[in-house]
Order: sequence, then C-alpha cells, then structure tokens
Amino acid sequence: MSDVAPWMARQRWYAAKGGTPSLRTIARSDDVTDEVRVVTAFVIDDAATGAVLYQVPTTEHRHPVPELEHARIDTPDDGATGPDATGPDATDDATGPDATDDATAPDAPAPGSATYDGPHDLAYACWLLGRIDAGAESLTPIGPVRSARVLRGEQSNTSIICETEHSGTVIVKVFRVLHHGDNPDVTTQQALSAAGSSRVPRVFGALRGTWPDTGRPDGVASGHLAFAQEFLPGLDDAWRVALTDARNGDSFAAGAERLGAALAEVHATLADVMPTEPATSDRVRSALDTMSARLDTAAAEVPAIAEHADDVRAVYARAAEADWPALQRIHGDLHLGQVLSAPEPRGWVFLDFEGEPLRPLHERSLPDVPLRDVAGMLRSFDYVAGALAHDDDPVDAAAWAAEARSAFLDGYERGIGVDLRDHRAVLDAFELDKAVYEVVYEARNRPTWVGIPVAAVTRLVAR
Repeated sequence: MSDVAPWMARQRWYAAKGGTPSLRTIARSDDVTDEVRVVTAFVIDDAATGAVLYQVPTTEHRHPVPELEHARIDTPDDGATGPDATGPDATDDATGPDATDDATAPDAPAPGSATYDGPHDLAYACWLLGRIDAGAESLTPIGPVRSARVLRGEQSNTSIICETEHSGTVIVKVFRVLHHGDNPDVTTQQALSAAGSSRVPRVFGALRGTWPDTGRPDGVASGHLAFAQEFLPGLDDAWRVALTDARNGDSFAAGAERLGAALAEVHATLADVMPTEPATSDRVRSALDTMSARLDTAAAEVPAIAEHADDVRAVYARAAEADWPALQRIHGDLHLGQVLSAPEPRGWVFLDFEGEPLRPLHERSLPDVPLRDVAGMLRSFDYVAGALAHDDDPVDAAAWAAEARSAFLDGYERGIGVDLRDHRAVLDAFELDKAVYEVVYEARNRPTWVGIPVAAVTRLVAR
C-alpha cells in the first residue's frame, strides 16, 4: 500500500482532500487477460473525516508501458505487484466480483512488472466491458473495444470513453466511492432504457460487486461498480441553450414547453415500470420536517430569510393539508444542466439520476414526489435570469424567465394529464424548499449570489 496511498491522495475523486490516506484492503479480485493482470481492490481509507470505501482497479504488465506512464501507481523497479500485494493490509477473504484468495489467484506478471490505474489502460476497458456484457445487468451486448480514453475533469468517478466495433461510442462510469445498495442513477436509467425511452442515453449494462461488511447481518455488502451507456458528445446542455437565448432576448417558450412534456414522459414511464406508493401521512410529515429543518438553518445564517420564515412555514402548513400525488421514482436533482439538447426528433435527453447529493444513497432510491423535479426546473429558469444579472454586462431576463416557467408548466401538465392547480400548494412548498436550499448553498459558497434565491423566497411567499 506504500505506493497506492500517495497516489490516491493526488486523485480528484479522493474525498479527504489534503489528507494522508490510511488504507486497508478488505477484498480484491484478480483476473488475467492477454498477459495483463487486472486487479480490483476494495480499499477502506480510515480518514479523519470518516471512513470511505473506494474501488481501486489496476492493471499489471510484465514490462513497463511507456504510453501508460502518466497512470503508473508503483514506483519503477520497486517490485510492487498491485495495490495490496505484500503489505500487512493484504487480505485473503476477498469477496469481490469473481474474487479469489492467494491459493487460487491467476499467475501474476513476472517480478518487476509495472502497475497502472486501470481505467487508463485499454486492457482494463476491454476486460470491464466484457464483464458487463456477460453480467446479469446487461441489456444490450457492447462488443469488442477498439480504443479507450479517460474523460477528464470528473470529481467523484472515472469515466472511460470507448470506441466499439458494434455499439458506437460508449461511456463507462467506474464508481470510485462505493456504497451498499442500488445506485439510483443506474437503476433508473436502466428502467427507462429497457422500456424503450429515448429520454436517457441508451443503457448497455452495469456491473455489480460484493465485499465484506461486518456491519451487515450477513456480513456482505453489494453495490454497483460500473455503468455503461451511450455517449452523446458535442451536445449543449439546456442551461447553455437557455442562457444564450435569454442573453440574446430570444424566447425559450417553445423549448421550455417541450422540456416540460419530456419530463412528463419520463415520469409517466417511471411510474409504469418502477414501484409507486401513496403519499402516506408519515411520508408527508417526513418531507415537511426536512423542509422545516432546512428553513431553520437558512434563517439562522441569512437574516433576510428569517424575516420571511413565518410566511414560509405557512406555505408548508398549507401543503400539509393538501392532496399529494403518488410517490414514484424521479430524477431527484433536476435542473437545466442535467438535460442535453439532442437534434430532433429526439430532443431533450436527461442525465445523472443520482438524486440530491446530500441525501443518503438508500433514500435516493425511494419513491418520491414528482413535483420535486418540477420545482427544481422552475428554480433553474430563475437562475438563468440571476446569472445574467450578475454578468459584467447585466441583462434583465426576469420576463424571459417568467415566460419559460409558464411554458414549462404548460408542457408538463399536458404531458402528464394532470391539472397542477390540484397540487399547487405542494408544488409551492417544494419550490420554496429548493430556494431555501439554494440560500444556504450560496451563503456558504457564493455570497454575492445569495440574492437570487432570497428574491425567489420573497416572490414565492408573496404569491
């Protein structure tokens, strides 16, 4: 582990930024393909900020590979043979995908071999896509890989862009931080793609793994390790399209209406193919308790919110007495940046169904209120106007945002077949809650922008 720890500390996906990793390997799997040894290590970092489980896939070659030097983990000529090969942290009770103990492990490359970060190695990409194709969560076989490269700039995962012989360009997301349970980004998009929806990139499949977990009754945890889907390069997201239109004074009403209809299509499909449940009094109370707690935090940090706190609570009280729609799987963190503008007839394509980042993973997979997504998009239109107001050459886009919001609601209503006036009190509560969430975020991270959500809170309570 002497080489892996300093290497991990330099990676963008390493959570305890600035810290020194304290690593122990709890499981590993080994495979040999084309004389390259592929090792998947499940490594816990006992960081001061809290223990985190990482997936560390590596490849070992018999001889150094010059074109992979940028991704080398071990120190040249030190004889290392993998992320957990010889140190006291090594374990023999591996339970990862096709894991083996030392007695049955495949033959390793010769001593003096070089170890690399797996996603940067074509051999790993070929191995991984082969495992996805052969796995239980494969929807459509991907086929042979011709070339692969790592997508730059990601913070929490590593994505590999693969050119394939039969499936075009495929993006494979390798999850670095692991959690027990389904990843909602995987399962939601799998369900939509399996149902024939074109509102998400086409899903090819996913790979699941297991690892020891002494905190679970059976001592084993499982979760998604990787996810493969269609890659859609060169497309603008809806945020950029909307921002350009607003800056130029061009109406976005038609695009917003189609966006509302597209979201309604996604919600309707998810309600058909994934579990739904009624909004019980307990679930309603839980949602409103979360809103109230967030309001208390915002009021304590931003005096302008404290002035409106009673009015906000009155909106929440009205929502408590209102009729709530059935709960279902939703996007969970929807805004204009989560939607791509594809050429017609495909149109809007939705991305990143992971849900609100601050919520625990198991909560993000629970059925939720579809109006949460509607509220998130309404707030995003408001942010277009707010961003332009903060430009060096400010633009007043308030009327543009109001028109886009109205058109979006019209498209969603027609698409979903429900009059939103029947749920207006609930939608108001979720929109206010999103604005309050933004107040806390901006106050802590971008204080000069806090006026955008504060103005929204003022407007919404007045309405």
